[in-house]
Amino acid sequence: MQPTAASATTIGGAEVNALPFARPGEALEVVPGLIVTQHSGEGKANQYFLRGFNLDHGTDLSIKIDGMPVNMPTHGHGQGYADINFMIPELIQSVNVRKGPYWADVGDFGSAGAIAIDYINRLPRNILETTNGTFGYHRGLAAGSTAVGAGTLLAAIEGVKYNGPWDVADNVRKINGVLRYSQGTATDGFTLSAMAYSNGWNSTDQVAQRAIDQSIIGRFGTLDPTDGGTSSRFSLSSNWAHSSEYGQTKANAYLIRSSMNLYNNFTYFLDDPVNGDQFSQLDKRTVYGLNASHAFDMRVAGIETQTRVGLQTRGDDIRVGLFKTLQRDMLSTVREDSVREGNVGLWADTTARWNDWLRTTVGIRQDYFAGRVSSDTPENSGNAQASMTSPKAGIVLGPWYKTEFYGNAGYGLHSNDIRGATITVDPIDKVTPQDRVPLLVRSKGAELGVRTKAIDGLTSSVAVFMLDFDSELLFVGDAGTTEASRPSRRIGVEWTNNYKPLPWLALDLDVAYTKARFTDFDPAGDRIPGAPAWIASGAVTFGHEAGWFGALKGRYFGPRPLIEDDSVRSQSSMIFNARAGYKFDNGLRFQLDVLNLFNAKTNQVEYYYLSRLPGEPIDGVADRHVHPAEPLAVRLTLAGKF
Repeated sequence: MQPTAASATTIGGAEVNALPFARPGEALEVVPGLIVTQHSGEGKANQYFLRGFNLDHGTDLSIKIDGMPVNMPTHGHGQGYADINFMIPELIQSVNVRKGPYWADVGDFGSAGAIAIDYINRLPRNILETTNGTFGYHRGLAAGSTAVGAGTLLAAIEGVKYNGPWDVADNVRKINGVLRYSQGTATDGFTLSAMAYSNGWNSTDQVAQRAIDQSIIGRFGTLDPTDGGTSSRFSLSSNWAHSSEYGQTKANAYLIRSSMNLYNNFTYFLDDPVNGDQFSQLDKRTVYGLNASHAFDMRVAGIETQTRVGLQTRGDDIRVGLFKTLQRDMLSTVREDSVREGNVGLWADTTARWNDWLRTTVGIRQDYFAGRVSSDTPENSGNAQASMTSPKAGIVLGPWYKTEFYGNAGYGLHSNDIRGATITVDPIDKVTPQDRVPLLVRSKGAELGVRTKAIDGLTSSVAVFMLDFDSELLFVGDAGTTEASRPSRRIGVEWTNNYKPLPWLALDLDVAYTKARFTDFDPAGDRIPGAPAWIASGAVTFGHEAGWFGALKGRYFGPRPLIEDDSVRSQSSMIFNARAGYKFDNGLRFQLDVLNLFNAKTNQVEYYYLSRLPGEPIDGVADRHVHPAEPLAVRLTLAGKF
């Protein structure tokens, strides 16, 4: 009964796992219009692009796994940092996608989009599989479920080792596990889950293009071989649901303990010509939260309605620091802070079915954020708080001839790093005044769209959208983080198609175009660095329950402006991944994945900023900084179900 938008969709776990991908984050490229890349080692959070946004590591893209938020506010590396390297794709039940700030139950980081990933409670058959491939790739997975009392116990453990094509091997060492107990159903039941994840790696970060052109390093070389990091995540969570004549109640609670320590050097010898510019970013935190909602149906004046009310709370206890380092040895502390930050969101919406062809939703959300920063520079300590009210609305017309029309509008927000809301002086010299940024930034958007199933087997949708931000968040190369910037507007269109001409064959085609501009005047220009205009993807999957199966997926990542006047632009890229395999009746499966099938020599990401190599002018050189796409790679999987 709940109206939706033309751009909203739900993707099943089988569809996710039917496509080949190089890393867990790329599994989310099943989301139409979403690009997932990596500009560093395979333990760092991915970089996301959606609706004309370079979302860095997650800002303005809300990601939840099993009801737990993945985005981290006031993070050591970037606001909204969303590390999903702990996700096990084989456990995905569904991926729910909603774009735009139109949803009353979506708060911080959700203006561009919100992705909710749910795990399964039970496996039809136990899984044991191993994958081995080029560049030292090794992965093992064991997962199974069994009846315990009145419920089901599910367990999974994953181990990964990977070096990559880099001159300095990534040396990824990942271990990941899930233990889950469930009873009942999604509408009347509960789950208790424990997750554990640990990873360590080396990094080949983006490098100056001139270093490659001058043969100082090769295409897969590094300018600081000691970059890398460690990361861990441990969580306990519970989901509960109950249905009765009074409606449906849902609640979830979670406790997360995470840590990250990154070593990066983006500018080489620009700030420190002697020791170099490597820095360490530390983030250790405990996250706790509770979400609850109740939905009740009633008939008002003969009109069917459903009203939902909800409460969302979250608290973060954070130790966050930035340090100057040399080959991972500490030289000095730039700043180190203890942060306590929390937020409360109250929301409600009502959906009314006026007749067979008209549904409407109106909603409202109230968010309150507050926190305290205790800094090693007392002048930068302090309290900050802010609140925002965000109305939402949606309308659905139809269906007529298996076709529905949608309209959505709403206000949203994203939070800034709370340290930016309390800062007064530069933490390096302790003297230079610094401007504060608002704790909350307003967004507002609207969308018109249509979805049709008029052709048997084909689901096609078109959405035209607009999204305004009072302040953009942009990547800063020399700091390795994001900073609040200028107001912006994005206008775009998305065309999404899923066609199943036969039960064993599926074809997908998604195309998105976005015009992204700053809306204030600045002589530097109005282009938003890193904002993609064109994104497209297509896929073919085939196969029965037994016998041959396969897939071919291609995705196009269009050129982006790298500076505001558009005089420097990135390359475009077109990368194909392929899969072929055979499933036996006894559950045995052989699978061959070929990544970057045509060995495209392109880049995953590009930036343009100042850096300095040894011997160059002291003021540095403005240049492209690139992280190349990995070359053609082959991975062979042997799996069994029992």
